[in-house]
Amino acid sequence: KREAGGKLRSIPVRLLFNDPGLNLRADYSLFDRDTGRPVCVGNGETSRRMGNEGVDAQPCPGPDTCRFADGLCKVYARFNVVIVEGDDDTLGSFVLRTTSFNTIRTLAARLQYFSAVSGRRLACLPLELKLRGKSTTMSYRTAIYYVDLVVRSGLTLEQAIEEARELAQRRQASGFDQAALDEAARQGFANGA
Repeated sequence: KREAGGKLRSIPVRLLFNDPGLNLRADYSLFDRDTGRPVCVGNGETSRRMGNEGVDAQPCPGPDTCRFADGLCKVYARFNVVIVEGDDDTLGSFVLRTTSFNTIRTLAARLQYFSAVSGRRLACLPLELKLRGKSTTMSYRTAIYYVDLVVRSGLTLEQAIEEARELAQRRQASGFDQAALDEAARQGFANGA
């Protein structure tokens, strides 16, 4: 949806997977500034780092205390969604890439909440991405924008859950195997590592 002035503020979406961790993947990343390729990717405990001999497993102390990254490591997330309007590829997805801690924290919490209240039917919920702004004393009262995930405009949470339940039943009746799709994605992401 566009607000007055033509700025895009929300996008109707569905998620690809029922597993929250497949929709939003976040880790610490250090990128080579020349090539844009990741040099080191970690989770706060272990990392995969490019070395002279290929990829090495290393301890990951996190971005604040990593001497290798020298302060250049950031949290980096990829959020996969299906844009509902205008895209005919049912399994095609848009990937929102972000280093915004506010966006990552908000999306992670929303995914867990929506998964719980929908009976783990995330892939069937009618949702929308919404750009929000806030200001704090840390931002010197300057607006900070982040992305939120909410029930699609015009629906209550109860209506969205009912729509998700009905869509899940239709998909299952047609032979759509959501559990197999989630497992295929899990294996694919593991192969990427």
